[in-house]
Amino acid sequence: MKNHDVQVFVNDQFLNWDPQNRVKVRIVSARAYHSLFMHNMCIRPTPEELENFGTPDFTIYNAGQFPCNRYTHYMTSSTSIDLNLARREMVILGTQYAGEMKKGLFSVMHYLMPKRQILSLHSGCNMGKDGDVALFFGLSGTGKTTLSTDHNRYLIGDDEHCWGDNGVSNIEGGCYAKCIDLSREKEPDIWNAIKFGAVLENVVFDEHTREVDYSDKSVTENTRAAYPIEYIPNAKIPCVGPHPKNVILLACDAFGVLPPVSKLNLAQTMYHFISGYTALVAGTEDGIKEPTATFSACFGAAFIMLHPTKYAAMLAEKMQKHGATGWLVNTGWSGGRCVLKMVNLYADILGIHYTSNRIT
Repeated sequence: MKNHDVQVFVNDQFLNWDPQNRVKVRIVSARAYHSLFMHNMCIRPTPEELENFGTPDFTIYNAGQFPCNRYTHYMTSSTSIDLNLARREMVILGTQYAGEMKKGLFSVMHYLMPKRQILSLHSGCNMGKDGDVALFFGLSGTGKTTLSTDHNRYLIGDDEHCWGDNGVSNIEGGCYAKCIDLSREKEPDIWNAIKFGAVLENVVFDEHTREVDYSDKSVTENTRAAYPIEYIPNAKIPCVGPHPKNVILLACDAFGVLPPVSKLNLAQTMYHFISGYTALVAGTEDGIKEPTATFSACFGAAFIMLHPTKYAAMLAEKMQKHGATGWLVNTGWSGGRCVLKMVNLYADILGIHYTSNRIT
């Protein structure tokens, strides 16, 4: 749209690959970069779906760097992210961080989906060749995206999911991967997904060769890549799957306390789910230089809109009903750093054999 030399970009897209429970969203942004970011991250409608899109269920207005009024009552910053569930609108002022849109819509889904008896989850998800689905819960830096993007399994999604009566479904249409110290050898699928159409945030590149230096942390260690899920060769399209067989809770333990892998009963799974423990290490959040223990209810306290026990009760009910097994996997340190390639080997739960030893 263009009016009096003021240009805005409008995206009409969907959330949730479950066709019976998808949500229509409209994103109005001042920057093409934000429009492309959301084009990658939300589900892209077909031309026919776009023609019959109708009225959106939720709208985002993103003014980018245009500041909010600092003299407004209770306003102490030129940045404002306002979410109004009654009006079904979100307004973003004074920040160009594209992740605000993604996470704002995730918060909306945490409110809308439980009202339909659908559990919204901050998790990665993939499926084996035999149809076994695994959910990966974890905070920033624990390895959700890397473990979900396993070339031996089909990727359903890397970050946001719903678990309903018909199984699991990805909320998004793209992936938002960390790319600090990214290499072709360590994470080939993510490396190859960064191509034309992908959006890179906070990275440093050579202005002459235009080659990205993924090891450069001069802007921030929180460098990101946003790309359509179709850029992953083994992505499962549509991004839906049967009921999960394994629920894997990831913790990047920097204190050497947690073992590499623990099998949990239902009560233990709920305890760790509500606790949401990990250690923040350099690169997960701004200002983090030394490992710091942190807890985030349901591995997503920043997004959940209801009491944590509401989501925990729904998870327990679904795990019990569908016979899912809980696991705690340490992606941090246990006698040395747990390399994610090794974690992938023992997180392929179907191949794990375990023994029970009673402690007296």
